Amino acid sequence: MTIRHSTLTLAVAIYFFSIALAANASQITTAGKPAQLDIRVSGEHSIRITLKPLDFEGDFPFNPALAERMYPDPVISLREIDESERRQVGSLFVEIRPNPLKVLVTNTGGREIQELIFDEDGNLTFQIGSQPILGMGEGGPQPGRNWRDRKIEFDRRGRLHEMRPRWQGNAYGSRNPVALMIGTEGWGLFVATPWGQIDLRDPDRGKFIPWQPPEPPEPNDVDSRRRRSQQQSRYTAQIQGRPPVDSIVPGLYDLFVFDAHEPVDLMKDISVISGPAVLPPKWSLGYMQSHRTLEDENQMIEIVETFRRKKIPLDSVVYLGTGFCPRGWNTEQPSFDFNPEVFKSDPAEIIKKLHALNVRMLVHIVPWRRDRLPTLQGTIPVRPGETVDNSHILNYWRQHVDLVKAGIDAWWPDEGDWFNLFERIKRHQLYYQGPLSTTPNVRPWSLHRNGHLGIAQWGGWVWSGDTESSWKTLEGQIAVGINHSLSLSPYWGSDIGGFYPNEELTGELYARWFQFGSFCPSFRSHGRTWWTRLPWGWGLSEMGPRENRDNPLESELNNPAIEPICKKFAELRYQLMPYTYTLAWQARETGMPLMRAMWLQYPDDENARGLGSQYLWGPDILIAPVFTKGATSRDVYLPHGQWYDLWTNESVTGGRIVTRQVDLKTMPVYVRAGAIIPFDPVRQYTGQSVDGPTTLKIYRGANGQFTIYEDDGISLDYLKGRATWTSMSWDDSEQRLIIEPGAPEGETGQPSNRKFKIELLPDGATKIVDYTGRRLEIKF
Repeated sequence: MTIRHSTLTLAVAIYFFSIALAANASQITTAGKPAQLDIRVSGEHSIRITLKPLDFEGDFPFNPALAERMYPDPVISLREIDESERRQVGSLFVEIRPNPLKVLVTNTGGREIQELIFDEDGNLTFQIGSQPILGMGEGGPQPGRNWRDRKIEFDRRGRLHEMRPRWQGNAYGSRNPVALMIGTEGWGLFVATPWGQIDLRDPDRGKFIPWQPPEPPEPNDVDSRRRRSQQQSRYTAQIQGRPPVDSIVPGLYDLFVFDAHEPVDLMKDISVISGPAVLPPKWSLGYMQSHRTLEDENQMIEIVETFRRKKIPLDSVVYLGTGFCPRGWNTEQPSFDFNPEVFKSDPAEIIKKLHALNVRMLVHIVPWRRDRLPTLQGTIPVRPGETVDNSHILNYWRQHVDLVKAGIDAWWPDEGDWFNLFERIKRHQLYYQGPLSTTPNVRPWSLHRNGHLGIAQWGGWVWSGDTESSWKTLEGQIAVGINHSLSLSPYWGSDIGGFYPNEELTGELYARWFQFGSFCPSFRSHGRTWWTRLPWGWGLSEMGPRENRDNPLESELNNPAIEPICKKFAELRYQLMPYTYTLAWQARETGMPLMRAMWLQYPDDENARGLGSQYLWGPDILIAPVFTKGATSRDVYLPHGQWYDLWTNESVTGGRIVTRQVDLKTMPVYVRAGAIIPFDPVRQYTGQSVDGPTTLKIYRGANGQFTIYEDDGISLDYLKGRATWTSMSWDDSEQRLIIEPGAPEGETGQPSNRKFKIELLPDGATKIVDYTGRRLEIKF
């Protein structure tokens, strides 16, 4: 009886104590409204934090940058808080504190990752740390005057980022901002909702400031039609590239915090939340030659035949549309009609001839304006409940189908700057799902000016836009490509030589840019005065159509030294195709890009973290582009360990800056000791059958491992596991190489029968072996 009475008394005491706590608990608010804070697992090393007004319906705001996937229920879900609360959320620990609402995130090892504070004014502040912040999409600041004399931005700290999507020339090219910050001290933060500015001027704390969209112009009978048009244009410029204005909910936050102490974990989780990159067609990793003002169909054939005669590798040709040059592949843009001034024969027959020369044909395409394409919405195939009107991507795609039937292989969707963020991502989806609806088992490919995190799941590639031909631009493009690859998608490139020519564009600058381009995902020459973007263009006596106010100097022509340099690096690109194509598979499976910041592979090396003038091509090859006119040397930072000069096989000790002597034929390239790099015989196009085995170059001095990934390069069969994985492991002390099947768990892989030539470096010892798909051990 006494025990029951005591139990009842305790229960009553607990009840009234809980009421007292509730009475004292502080209501969580956002934008002045009662709110709910949800925190849940988003990946193995990341969490998703959602702060939403109670009148918001649904778990999350819609955002096409995020892949469609199921998320677990929140581990933490609070509407009131009066004291600190600490929980484990997946692999991370989260502590919530009130007044102001604060979220502290640590990992299981006790290392601090991030401290977020939701301020009463609606802003979000976060820790910056003392190390560089990378990512944040493509592009850089508006350089203003004297931009050639300014330092290139790689580390994003030190300024207010307006996060305004825009066309831009100069050194950086187009700005495609993404609110994904990667703190090389070991944290990542992606603010998916809302859109906003990011202030990184304070050395200790950053600030995210939600975007306040402008008021749309009011119709006014007094204003002239021209004035109303100007007002609408200004308004469009202020909202383009951002989320639709009607999607904005004041006070709504949806963000992700990543543990980035191990960069590979960060990149995998980014890939998970934004959708894994689809594999591109293999030919898209080959060289692309862009054209502008055309003479006629014969010129189109003759240029490809010249590549074949000169034995300069080539996989695709790109043709600009009329209106962007005086005479392009089509009638005046926007247009889906072939230009009769260029095509005197049936265009399908000309495309057949190009295909017979083993090149793909890509065409420049521009969207209709709002009067004919009010928005972009829907999916292909159409889902139940969708409105299939003239804004549905299926109906817009149908306008492309006759071009596909004529033989067009891929697309260059330009402009569309007026589209909002959701429409821009939808456009990438259009050029993935559309082609698959017409040619179901052929991998689509498209190249866009605009993009955002989330486009990789639609095969989206981005180029940096209309850059100036200058040495400063070449330098800037290195940093731009690295940050893009960290935070937008693994597929990026620039116009080799720069888009706008001037007297600074010389054969030397083009050669240096071509060298850099050979180690970018998109390897493509393009620009005005386009004959100077042909590998042999600088050896000609005339520069062809002059489409720019400023042009290269005539005295720079008749230079025979440039063509063999371009040929050398094009051949190297094709020799390394087994390695590069494997990097594309790694991008899909792990999220690790082809073009890698030094920090991704060397996160503990503080000297490497802020380097935006060199990068890694995959895990093992270090690229140091030369971006100084008349350079005779290039300083290169080599991380700790042993490295090899690709050109001389000379061994170099790392952990220091080395000065590499260069001539115009040489761009410094170093290979990490322990690397196993597959080299193929030179091909003229990626699908060409060649005699001779793949050479496995083993750079001695450390143990190493590499898995070559291979598939048919064109179909979607890779999604069914129809591929070959060949694993190679090197034991340096035993001088033993093991080759064996290396399919990932859950994949069986297809059999492989082939010869390999094994070459040990630096001594050059070689062996030729027959590999039959079974474990093979080779001793030296």
